[in-house]
Amino acid sequence: MALGKYSRVDNKKSSGYCRTITIVGFVALCLVGVWMLTSSSVVPDQTSDVSSSENKNEVSTKAHVSDSSENDGTDTSANENKSKQFEDNPGDLPEDATKEDANSQQEDNSTNGDNEKSTEGNQEVKETEDKKDDGESRSDENGETSQEEGESKTTNADSEGGEIKEGNSDGDGASEETSNETKSDTEEGEKKSEESSEETQNEDKGDGKIQEKVDEKKDGDSETSNEVYPSGAQSELLNETTTQSGSFSTQAAESKNAKESQKSLGQGYNWKVCKTFAGPDYIPCLDNLEAMRHLTSTKHYEHRERHCPENPPTCLVPLPEGYQRSIEWPTSREKIWYHNVPHPKLAQVKGHQNWVKVSGEHLIFPGGGTQFKNGALHYIDFIQQSVPDLAWGKRSRVVLDVGCGVASFGGFLFDRDVLTMSLAPKDEHEAQVQFALERGIPAISAVMGTKRLPYPGRVFDIVHCARCRVPWHIEGGKLLLELNRLLRPGGYFVWSATPVYQKLDEDVEIWEAMKKLTKAMCWEVVSITKDTVNQVGIAIYHKPTSNECYEQREQNDPPLCSESDDPDAAWNVPLQACIHKIPVSESARGSQWPEMWPARVAKTPYWLSSSQTGVYGKPAPEDFAADNKHWKRVVEKSYLKGMGINWSTVRNVMDMRAVYGGFAAALREMNVWVMNVVSIDSPDTLPIIYERGLFGIYHNWCESFSTYPRTYDLLHADHLFSKIKAKCNYMAFVAEVDRLLRPEGNIIVRDDVEIITELENMLKSMNWEIRMTFSKDNEGLLCAMKTKWRPDDLETVTYAIA
Repeated sequence: MALGKYSRVDNKKSSGYCRTITIVGFVALCLVGVWMLTSSSVVPDQTSDVSSSENKNEVSTKAHVSDSSENDGTDTSANENKSKQFEDNPGDLPEDATKEDANSQQEDNSTNGDNEKSTEGNQEVKETEDKKDDGESRSDENGETSQEEGESKTTNADSEGGEIKEGNSDGDGASEETSNETKSDTEEGEKKSEESSEETQNEDKGDGKIQEKVDEKKDGDSETSNEVYPSGAQSELLNETTTQSGSFSTQAAESKNAKESQKSLGQGYNWKVCKTFAGPDYIPCLDNLEAMRHLTSTKHYEHRERHCPENPPTCLVPLPEGYQRSIEWPTSREKIWYHNVPHPKLAQVKGHQNWVKVSGEHLIFPGGGTQFKNGALHYIDFIQQSVPDLAWGKRSRVVLDVGCGVASFGGFLFDRDVLTMSLAPKDEHEAQVQFALERGIPAISAVMGTKRLPYPGRVFDIVHCARCRVPWHIEGGKLLLELNRLLRPGGYFVWSATPVYQKLDEDVEIWEAMKKLTKAMCWEVVSITKDTVNQVGIAIYHKPTSNECYEQREQNDPPLCSESDDPDAAWNVPLQACIHKIPVSESARGSQWPEMWPARVAKTPYWLSSSQTGVYGKPAPEDFAADNKHWKRVVEKSYLKGMGINWSTVRNVMDMRAVYGGFAAALREMNVWVMNVVSIDSPDTLPIIYERGLFGIYHNWCESFSTYPRTYDLLHADHLFSKIKAKCNYMAFVAEVDRLLRPEGNIIVRDDVEIITELENMLKSMNWEIRMTFSKDNEGLLCAMKTKWRPDDLETVTYAIA
């Protein structure tokens, strides 16, 4: 019977064996010693270091005796990061050292560092092991065999016997046979591998090189010899001759992508400050001087329209000297910091009309305008008195103010629960829209020129023009017909201008032309009144709710638009002097007036049908309701409590990828307004947003937004950045985000984890403060705050230099 010995780290003999010595005596000990010398065994002698971190590696050994058919052994645990060496050590073995778990070979399929350092008395063992390891290394590196041939022979040798065989210490026939079989089988495996894998053959040519490599590892790397390979079913892992990528990318692909990403992102985000003629007020698509120089005409204000550069800027817009955090709403409606918008010219030109005045370190806004010198609230209430059916804040919720000036009209309509989209061009009225935005009033820089405004058709409850200097009556009424496209059937056009109440020749001429045009458009004059306080007259027109008037006209002038002319098409679509027909089907959008405010904000639009598929895949009404519920929960449970945002400083908000407007609806009880942006290549849900009593705009995020720098206190982007990265200049887009956001303003981004990680690094490179990041199931959330940091280096934007 073969006995083996398990030697512990402290090399102490077991107590059971000591008791045996006492009982049997000296004679029995001698007999046992003689018997042990005549038998062949492999026992552990000492331990050496192994790599182990949290769990201890276990090594299974088997002792084989030539005259015994029973194989016994034991599982061992390495203590203090030790591994085993094997040598011939006769005698004094405890009984339990001969027992071994029959399943140890499958449980312990590899050991990360079972190396043996042989002593002088173990030369034969070392030679045998070297041969075996050589064979295993060949099989592992070169000898993956074809699945058609079955398992590799090395593995078969392991699996058929159910064990990994170790060489005997005395170099008996069993050890040599095992070593020779392994070497022979490995060579056969190499031949098969060479036939199935030309690439492997080229890498590992020549047995000598392989042997040299194995020997080097055995001599210098204590972690590579006597590896225990898996047996049984697990050995199939060693038999693959062809592999697929599966879920794993290749290093070549990873490296290539990283280099391309670094190249596209400016080699480590080398930010610079934009050097342009507009300085801190730079708007890339409105300040493209190179494009303006090539215009053939400016008759229709083409130079005030968008001309986006082919290569958008990747630099950061500088801050005005002395810039400080914006004054909070509602105080900001009356005064702002002068150094934030240091433009005194408008105060000099329009100060007598109570637009704006300079007072020390502030710009003061008395609430007046050209047509309401004595305050906007009186003017607003006078309109209500003239036409009670307007019903500010109930029937009339969303207003378009054309030629808004500093937007006092829209600013004070907040007191009547009305949301106003104010627009004016970037013209000689220096920074008028920027004043509005700094005050916390919604506005964009736009002009009624040659193209449609970026809004869907039939969405505004009221359109207002107070001496807006737009020639409505010329060229077949093309500009007024654009307002007709935007106005809801049954909506009102409020016109307060000198032709209404003055008798100068020019005014009379314009008035007569407007009377003729509005009659041909079937607009009904419902009120012409004079405000005795402000000494102005106001004319109010009503858009029809049916096509009856159009059909009864004596002349088809202006003509009806063709059926193929979509009134919702608004991105870079040329203006047409035609009238879009009124929808008459009960299920068509525009055939009914929305619910009264505020009920309309949560009401599913009547024209959403269950037969339509929503953006998220459900029937449209269910999709709408689910989106509304989702954002209400997110805002209440997360955004208002878990982002570290001081919401008292938040006034101007943009949802950069609005869908149904759920995010804006969830914020409606707060003192904020939300610009909902629907990308031109996204599902057109902007009409739904307007139906809810909210507002928004179409935009292409590969281009700059039509607003001044430092407009918004909060940006919200739900899975937008990943879409932009796939199609636009990503670094330019991030620079645009920086341009839009005020210092100490925040951005909330929801996107893929990879996008969040990359964006976090980019924002850190701009010295933004990362408030929080969170990820789960490959979805990430980031909140960051912009700082006042600007780079030292300048970048000249050649197309924006005078």
